[in-house]
Amino acid sequence: MHLTLRTEPFAPEDVSDKLKEKVPVIAMPDNCTVKEPVLPPPYGPRQYEKAPVNASLSPAEKTDLYRTMVRIRRFEERSIRAYQQGLIGGFLHLYIGEESVAVGSMSVRGKDDHYITAYRDHGHALTVGMTMNECMAEMFGRATGCSKGKGGSMHFFAPDKNYWGGHGIVGGQTPLGLGLAYGLKYKGIKGAAVCYMGDGAVNQGAFHESLNLASLWNLPVVYIIENNGYSMGTSLCRSSAFTGCLAQRAEGYAIDWEIANGHHLYEVRAKVAEALERAHETSRPTVLELITYRYRGHSIADANAEKYRPKEEILEYQRTKDPIHLFETLLVEDGLLNEAAIADINDAAKAEAQEAAEFAQNSPWPTEDAITQDVYWTADNPGKHDNEGKIFFND
Repeated sequence: MHLTLRTEPFAPEDVSDKLKEKVPVIAMPDNCTVKEPVLPPPYGPRQYEKAPVNASLSPAEKTDLYRTMVRIRRFEERSIRAYQQGLIGGFLHLYIGEESVAVGSMSVRGKDDHYITAYRDHGHALTVGMTMNECMAEMFGRATGCSKGKGGSMHFFAPDKNYWGGHGIVGGQTPLGLGLAYGLKYKGIKGAAVCYMGDGAVNQGAFHESLNLASLWNLPVVYIIENNGYSMGTSLCRSSAFTGCLAQRAEGYAIDWEIANGHHLYEVRAKVAEALERAHETSRPTVLELITYRYRGHSIADANAEKYRPKEEILEYQRTKDPIHLFETLLVEDGLLNEAAIADINDAAKAEAQEAAEFAQNSPWPTEDAITQDVYWTADNPGKHDNEGKIFFND
C-alpha cells in the first residue's frame, strides 16, 4: 500500500460532504429495555430455597434477613426527607429496590471475606452491621459519622467489619477489590474479596485490567455486577455491547461467570455462596451479574428518572418484583410472618431511622483542626515514621 501525504491544510468544506456520504447515521432504538436472563423451568422464588446455604436457615435467621431489607428501605426513605430539608448535601444515591442484592450476598460471608462497593453503599453498610446513627450522621456531615463527617453518602467505611467503602469514582473500586484479594492470598488467608459495581462500570478500563490480573494471578475475588439497567441514566443496550449478558465478558479472561435474578433473596444467596466457595477452595475469581432495579433516579438529583424509562415500567417492577414483598410473601406462606409482625418490623425500622436523623442533627460538626487529620498517617502519628519530607499543611 502506498500512502500519499497531503501537504496543504484541511478545510471543513473538504470533509463535510464526504463524511455525509461515507459515515452512516447510527439510529438508536426508540424503545430499549433490559431483558432478564432466561432461566430454565421450573423457576420461581422457591427454586433456590433448598440450596444448602438456604436450607440451613432457621426461622429466626429468615426473619432477620427480611428485617434487614426493611431497615435499609426505611433508612433510605428517611434520608430522602433529610435531603429535601437541606440537612444532607452533596450526592445521595439510594438503594431502594435493590435491597436483596446486598442482604443476600453479604449474609453468606465468612469471617475472612471482605467487601467493597461504589457510591450506592448504604444498603451494604447496614447489612454488614454498621448503625443507622453513624451512617446518617455521615450524610449530615457530622463528626459522629462513620468517616467523621468528611465522606458523606458515598464514603461509608467500617474496616473493623471488613467493609472498605464506599467509592465515588465509577469503577475505581474494582482494582481495590483486586488488591484485597491479593492481600488475602499473599497472607495465606482463606477468604475472598467481594467487589460490587454497577452495569455502567463494566465498561471502565480499570475493571478489565482487574479481570486480567485476577485470572492471571488466580486471585479470590468475586465481582458482583448490580445491573439495574440504566447506569447513570442510559439504558443498557444504548451503552454496552454484549451478546448474552455483561458477565459473559469474563470468558475473555478465562473467568467463571453467572447471571441471576437479584430480586430473589434465596437465589442471590445461593449464587454468591457458590462464588465464595470457588474463591475459598480454588482461589479463582468469578463475575456474577445480578439483575436488579432502582426505583429512584441515579441520585436524588436525577431529574430525568422518569424520562429515560417509562413510569409504568417502575410501577410494574414494584408490583411484581419488589424484593421485600417477594420475600415477605414467602415468609407469610411459611407461617413465619403475619400482618402484626410485618407492621412491628416496619414501625421499628421507621423509628430507628427517625432516631438516627435526630442523632445526626444533634451531633457536632467537625472542628477546623480536623480538616488536616486522617489525610496522612505520618501527620497523625508524629515520630513513628522513618521517611523524610514535610507534610505541607504543617508548615
